[in-house]
Amino acid sequence: MIDKIKIETTVNNVKYSKRIEPRLLASDFIRENLHLTGTHVGCEHGVCGSCTIKINGLTSRSCLKFAIQLHGKRVETVESFSSNPQKKIILDTFKKFHALQCGFCTPGFLITVDELLQTENLENEKEIRKALSGNLCRCTGYENIIKAVLELKNNRKTK
Repeated sequence: MIDKIKIETTVNNVKYSKRIEPRLLASDFIRENLHLTGTHVGCEHGVCGSCTIKINGLTSRSCLKFAIQLHGKRVETVESFSSNPQKKIILDTFKKFHALQCGFCTPGFLITVDELLQTENLENEKEIRKALSGNLCRCTGYENIIKAVLELKNNRKTK
């Protein structure tokens, strides 16, 4: 039997203290231990981006992290979007442009776009496509996702 390790982390502004197996992936910890199922697990190799979360404000693939790496960290998942007015704007804009279809990739895109809007000066569609190239979508063809990001970017410039 593997000895469990205690971790303490803050996820979406809620503090958690849990005993976990050292080999537990962050994605499984979030989904199974915290019951936050918005973080999706697709490829389990860090390629698709569906499991993207923020750790201390920076995006990270939760399928490539162990839960123990969240100890002492501040984590954000897609569930934080409904209660945060600035993040809800991203969600609402995605809805406005129908930038989601099956929704499987959407959590990863939302988290990634949130970071990009804060850290990158995306000037045009080509730059947006490049910035989002780490997130894969099999349904939308990306056109409406790009339109949503363009509107979000333009709205941030005018404020």
